[in-house]
Amino acid sequence: MIRGRERRDNRSQEDKEFEQRVVDLARVTRVTKGGKRMRFRALVLVGDGKGRIGFGVGKGADVSVSTGKAFLRAKKAIRTIVIKRETIPYEVRAKFGAAYIMMKPAPLGTGIKAGGPMRIVFELAGVPNVVGKILGTSKNKLNIIKATFAAIAQLK
Repeated sequence: MIRGRERRDNRSQEDKEFEQRVVDLARVTRVTKGGKRMRFRALVLVGDGKGRIGFGVGKGADVSVSTGKAFLRAKKAIRTIVIKRETIPYEVRAKFGAAYIMMKPAPLGTGIKAGGPMRIVFELAGVPNVVGKILGTSKNKLNIIKATFAAIAQLK
């Protein structure tokens, strides 16, 4: 009986360790023979502010179900960003779909100069100084985040 309580406490402590942010919430409709079936798709980012970041996509009949699934998937897919002198070590470019992004190191005191979903990634990861630019024509938040994570994977 006590073990179950300890597990719950560990989970809640682990959940508090990560900050969660819903980046995109879309209503998705599937047309079937009987009519339209509506669901929700949530894109969630989780980060601890110390260089660890993850994202997840969840679908469900309810908003809370979809965000819960996305949060669990994001926790499983956590990556670490290499931070040197409060910025990334070197310039990186990455592409996913039509989304093409570029990340550059920035001097101390610059802050986060990036737009849209890239800014949220850097804020949750805890990168204090970085310059990011979305170069492609894509406005798709999911593809931009996947391109950002591809760039993070290139950092060593």
